[in-house]
Amino acid sequence: MTEHPKKFRAIYRALLEMGFIIFLFYANLLMGQYNLGHTFSDRPILLAIRDIVTVDNFVIAVPAAVVGHVVFDWMRRRI
Repeated sequence: MTEHPKKFRAIYRALLEMGFIIFLFYANLLMGQYNLGHTFSDRPILLAIRDIVTVDNFVIAVPAAVVGHVVFDWMRRRI
């Protein structure tokens, strides 16, 4: 197994952290779909996913993930 240079490891870590933040964002939106009194029998899961996976939500998720990564990276270096 070859060792990746530090530059690539930092990029991989940033992409992983941003992907995890985006996952949490969408998971939170999905939970919100059922927290409003809906149940799985009232609203199928695929319909709820279709409602939350939109361009508008993605445009919100990506900058939020970048900010989250910057904040976590800053905290990691400070602590």
